[in-house]
Amino acid sequence: MSQVILPRHRAQRIEKTNMIGKIIKGVGGFYYVHLHDNFIYECKAKGVFRNQNIKPMVGDDVEIDIINEEEKTGNIISIKERQNSLIRPAVSNISQAIIIFALANPKPNYNLLDRFLIMMKQRNIKTIICFNKSDLVGNNYVSDIKNIYISCGYEVIVSSFNDCTDKSEAAEKIKKILKNKTTVLAGPSGVGKSTIVNAVCPNREVKTGEISDKIKRGKHTTRHTELMYIEDDTYILDTPGFSSLYVGDMEPEELKYYYNEFEAFEGKCRFNGCIHINEPDCAVKKALNEEKISSLRYDNYKQLYNELKEKRKW
Repeated sequence: MSQVILPRHRAQRIEKTNMIGKIIKGVGGFYYVHLHDNFIYECKAKGVFRNQNIKPMVGDDVEIDIINEEEKTGNIISIKERQNSLIRPAVSNISQAIIIFALANPKPNYNLLDRFLIMMKQRNIKTIICFNKSDLVGNNYVSDIKNIYISCGYEVIVSSFNDCTDKSEAAEKIKKILKNKTTVLAGPSGVGKSTIVNAVCPNREVKTGEISDKIKRGKHTTRHTELMYIEDDTYILDTPGFSSLYVGDMEPEELKYYYNEFEAFEGKCRFNGCIHINEPDCAVKKALNEEKISSLRYDNYKQLYNELKEKRKW
């Protein structure tokens, strides 16, 4: 009697594809991951991250396990090592920052500018300075301010986005700086930051609209940290305007190391560990008197030093 072999039902295999992408937004426990094919996937983070007390951040490069290709959903299964991270705004893997200040209307607060530069240097993030609205001040003033920060080792762009010709030239300069990098754009309110953003990435509403449709919320209801994809590996983070910044996480004696122009005079003062404020025979103060160091920057240094010193008392 011959043996009858019944056919076995084959379990249907579902091939899962893992992809690498970048988190561009996080809302309510969901993370929106941009892949190189220009699609955005709505993802949840695996429980293992909670167990390890790890929270994904905007800017993280992640590996995702795609759950539904049609609905563009998935799970984050690994987070690549971060190059750096900021707390405010909460973002990681920043290549550089561009700080935008108007030269007039509103009047620039250079102490605020120096605070931002110090914060970025603390995190080893390169900062480019953009002085906007140059058409509202004289050429000599523009030149003086530009030279102060160039002499401190910063890259400086001068622009007037009210002038059509200059607007186009400045936008092209900024686009070249942005290319293949993740950039934080920051600055006080009213400096023309939104105008600059619109000039360098006019299609940004199209790029971020897919997320707004997915989460069914108005784009301006709540302000979330969000990267905007420009092209290739180019992203920008447009931060809200700010009117104050607190410099902390350092001892007062450490502040001098965040002023690049002091480096040339290190070790030339009479006293080791010179703070460059009240000590006699100070090489930095001598350079200040000889106008080799900007009095604008030095005055900001003294104010910040005293602020840190007062904080330490408490």
